[in-house]
Amino acid sequence: MGKIRFYITLLIARLIYLAIKLLNKSSGTSFVGMVSLKLCPKFLTYCKKYIKKSTVAVTGTNGKTTTSGMLAHIFGYNNNVIHNAKGANMLTGVANMFALKIKPFKNFDYAVIESDEAYLRKLYDFYKSDYLIVTNLFRDQLDRYGELTTTANYIKEAIEKNSDLTLILNADDPIVSRFGVDKKAKYFGFEHVEFCSDTHGSTSDEPAEIFNCSCGNPLSYSISFLAQEGHYQCKHCLYSRPEPDYKGFVKVHDSFSELTVEFDGNKYDFKINQIGLYNAYNALGAIACAFENGFNYKTIRKAVSTYKSVFGRAERRIINGHDVLIQLIKNPTGANEVLKTVDLEANIVIAINDNFGDGRDISWLWDSDFEQLKGVKKLLITSGSRAYDMALRLKYAGIPQEKIIVEEDIKKAIELAIKPEDDTDRVTILPSYTALLKINKIKF
Repeated sequence: MGKIRFYITLLIARLIYLAIKLLNKSSGTSFVGMVSLKLCPKFLTYCKKYIKKSTVAVTGTNGKTTTSGMLAHIFGYNNNVIHNAKGANMLTGVANMFALKIKPFKNFDYAVIESDEAYLRKLYDFYKSDYLIVTNLFRDQLDRYGELTTTANYIKEAIEKNSDLTLILNADDPIVSRFGVDKKAKYFGFEHVEFCSDTHGSTSDEPAEIFNCSCGNPLSYSISFLAQEGHYQCKHCLYSRPEPDYKGFVKVHDSFSELTVEFDGNKYDFKINQIGLYNAYNALGAIACAFENGFNYKTIRKAVSTYKSVFGRAERRIINGHDVLIQLIKNPTGANEVLKTVDLEANIVIAINDNFGDGRDISWLWDSDFEQLKGVKKLLITSGSRAYDMALRLKYAGIPQEKIIVEEDIKKAIELAIKPEDDTDRVTILPSYTALLKINKIKF
């Protein structure tokens, strides 16, 4: 009876999606999944049998979409892969993906599932992955997640539900690395980072945060990369950074990075066509997982070099003849890393909303180092429902008021930045999550 309900649900899901597209009512990334779970509560459990080889879940505060997208791109060479590429990563979004892609007599080789940190434990009630990549844990949406210990406990709960799980963990993050204690885990981390750019700085004026070990005592760092990530040790309980199985050596350039990965006594070179150290971390995690799944170097190297950013994660577009770079910002650590890469010769639009998907609490704007924009040469336009809050933050960052333009309508704000009389102007757009969704739907 359960299987019959599952197949009926698949049919209804397709019909609902067709209706949504015909009526042009939404992007269809979650609603179909919500209906599927209502009609068949064990829907995701039945989906697992359609994956022949392995399923990888990817979670963490930042980098989920890029890491899972790159991994799915690697897996996609000569394989059938199912992946929630649009970033709908709550339970309904994951169900939506399966509902629209599964066919009764077709199997997939791999599944790559981007999962929201808080929803991973719920996913594992129905569908347990074979691998779990945890990218990092930073403060994010305090009104929803609370402090980092709360988010870490969500992920711990999920891990405890899955005894056969292989963890692929960021060794440089002391919260993430703890997940691997007494578990089957592989670690990735950087041994050396070199910034080879006159434009993009490796440091900012943000105050350094004292980060404590789980025993409650401050960690000491021999090397710091970003936020709490680096080479650390606790002098009290002697916990220290695990030795990475996949060691990264990276040179970060203006628009790409050169990455060398060392494991099992061999060295492998890659070119990462995404900007910033944070994207090098994402690539290192994806590469580690691909090697763990038996992919060869030649395939991984080709896939990594051809991967293109999607959906506002260092995404490049041409709009009205202008070279436009769109980079999502949603919390202090992520924003600070993006701000290090901003082209100060470009027109800049910062679009901030405070909808549920963004988090109602926008105090993170004051914890982010917008002082890095003081050297802006052209337009700096604030937009979205919190346009005036953003303008105030920029004022206190020391940016002259005459350089700041407030335009709450996001489309009009972007049009100010892409005036057709000078299509040589470069444009950078820094949106919060729901502002990014709106931008994705705008036709210019």
